[in-house]
Amino acid sequence: MIGWNALVLLAASSVALAAPPPSPPPTPEQVMAIPPEVRTLLQERVLGAANSPEQRLQRLVELVFRPEGLGLAYDTGATLTVAQTWQQRRANCLSFTLLFVALAREIGLEARMQEVGQVVSWYEDQGLIFNAGHVNVGMRVDGRQATLDLDSNVLYDRRGPQPISDSRALAHFYNNRGAEQLAAHDYVGARAYFDAALRMDPRFVPAWSNLGVLESREDDLDAAAKDLDTALSINRFHAPALHNATKLYQRMGDSRRVAQMQSRLEQIRKRDPFYQFMQGTSAERDGDYALAAHYYREAVRLYGKAHQFHFGLARAYFLGGNNRLAMKEMKRARDLGGEPMRAVYQSKLDGIRRLEARHAAR
Repeated sequence: MIGWNALVLLAASSVALAAPPPSPPPTPEQVMAIPPEVRTLLQERVLGAANSPEQRLQRLVELVFRPEGLGLAYDTGATLTVAQTWQQRRANCLSFTLLFVALAREIGLEARMQEVGQVVSWYEDQGLIFNAGHVNVGMRVDGRQATLDLDSNVLYDRRGPQPISDSRALAHFYNNRGAEQLAAHDYVGARAYFDAALRMDPRFVPAWSNLGVLESREDDLDAAAKDLDTALSINRFHAPALHNATKLYQRMGDSRRVAQMQSRLEQIRKRDPFYQFMQGTSAERDGDYALAAHYYREAVRLYGKAHQFHFGLARAYFLGGNNRLAMKEMKRARDLGGEPMRAVYQSKLDGIRRLEARHAAR
């Protein structure tokens, strides 16, 4: 996933050790380069076995996902070049998008990068993950539009995927890499990647926000404030930048600016169905089902077509002992979920009905 945005105070280092200079970021051409052996496979398994664009797309999907091809596996931390993705057989949503778009264009298909403002993803081993950014592949085949996403357990925001330029997609790449270097305390390497991201897209808010975090870690608070002000001048409601700015101004003792940032954050949260939903899941985990239902109702009010939100509200009602309202929300989740979720929700709805029948028979 994309977008690391967290402010962490600088930890003092007592010893300065000489280290080799970090490798410079790969050029855009190096990021997107297709290895010669992959071009050979495209000729043999795709172009040589398919005539129509639809057939080529199907063959490409098989080449990327089937074990006898790439057998691509999902890895949230794998921000890789096209060649590295092929070699390592793993990718996050960004690496997959770069790879698939490059290969699709190589075989003559119309492919583009797409961006989603924010998403919530579901993982059994990690729970819920909120991301302030996501990318996927947009295709146009025989006059029909299609979206390909490596992450199948994802709920998009209301706008859904929007086409972006290759430069902006590469800004995501460099920003991700910079965030990884920042987390590893390699500030020289992180700066090089953030600078590369901003060369690709000077208005890329996440890179300005993360650069502000970097400057803060290096104790240059004035530079950090300038970077975060730049981020917020481009998008004054960018929640991660507001969060980082709040922490920075708290550190600087600027209570007036802290109050401004917190007020703006609160405005965003009141209008953000994903924030309300995440608050609901937190209350549900804590066993406060009345509070969970409150937050889930707000999420539904703000984004009524998300079946996951209705399912959350149904759970809160059920766990709070209100089976009648639980059934109502479960029906709505079923009707919005489509296949295969319809069968899952119908099964849960039948279970509530059986409980109600037992209680009525007593």
